[in-house]
Amino acid sequence: MTVHVIGGGLAGCEAAWQLAQAGVPVVLHEMRPARRTAAHETDTLAELVCSNSFRSDDPDYNAVGLLHEEMRRCGSLIMAAADRNKVPAGGALAVDRVAFAESVQAALAAERLVEIQRAEVPGLPPADWEQAIVATGPLTSPALAEAIRALTGADALAFFDAIAPIVHRESIDMSVAWMQSRYDKVGPGGGGSDYVNCPLDREQYEAFVAALLAGEKTVFKDWEANTPYFDGCLPIEVMAERGLDTLRYGPMKPVGLRDPHTGKRPHAVVQLRQDNALGTLYNIVGFQTKLKHGKQTRIFRAIPGLEHAEFARLGGIHRNTFIDSPRLLDATLRLRADPRLRFAGQRWAPCSPISPVGIARAMRSSR
Repeated sequence: MTVHVIGGGLAGCEAAWQLAQAGVPVVLHEMRPARRTAAHETDTLAELVCSNSFRSDDPDYNAVGLLHEEMRRCGSLIMAAADRNKVPAGGALAVDRVAFAESVQAALAAERLVEIQRAEVPGLPPADWEQAIVATGPLTSPALAEAIRALTGADALAFFDAIAPIVHRESIDMSVAWMQSRYDKVGPGGGGSDYVNCPLDREQYEAFVAALLAGEKTVFKDWEANTPYFDGCLPIEVMAERGLDTLRYGPMKPVGLRDPHTGKRPHAVVQLRQDNALGTLYNIVGFQTKLKHGKQTRIFRAIPGLEHAEFARLGGIHRNTFIDSPRLLDATLRLRADPRLRFAGQRWAPCSPISPVGIARAMRSSR
């Protein structure tokens, strides 16, 4: 029996890999480049659209780090590629996003039991596909999303997600900024001084928040007006609307840092994390935004140390879809309305993370 996996993101690639390692033939369907999405920039499998961070890699004190270790022990392709392509990020596991994706794609292309097909699946899988995993995640094509909605009878669910800007490292003024991880913590890819830190005093911070609130932002279409944001990736200006000090207790918190130029802890800090192995690109941590591009450059260049920043990528916002998995899926993650279909990918179900490793194992045990 051949299993069809729809979607070449992290979940789809992992599911295809796990099945192939168990001796199950797989056809992996990826619609790019035949059909583009609102957020991808390349045609490479496993492209990291938003952050290059996999979050904490500490298996002893952090649930995400424990999940990383469990995946490694299950022979995860995603974790192996991440470990091979990690970059300094304090206690987090972060990767060179281009090298990471290329590593995943090369491994799948070399796997004899995996066939990669570059074409959109423009609706529900054909009836002759005995088993299929839908791993298209938040950037599902409109045709497939509508077909799933029609089959389940459920309302379409969606949220807005945002992307942070990326800066050329050489354009950062290091006479103002400095290198340090919070509490000098040593992580999987670095040595305790992994982040660029740009300090703000009280006056600079309050001016920055005011500029965020006043800046011109992307205007949503009427049919998008009631779409919520994803709380784990809020635009920075939305966080600023929640109160003057919200950012100081969020992505701009200064705790665990001391400015070597003054010997003091700043009022607030903007951190940048390495985005590629060469160390030439840094992304602004937690600075997802829906500001219009012209306003982004003006407002972000007001940050001390970024006055002459050159941007490799500006921030943006896009609409994502998901399903109500607790109601629509059974205990083995099959769609109740069509049990030959399983779903993989956490953002398909914010209430219930779906593991592609677990799906692959469940399918193997049911063969």
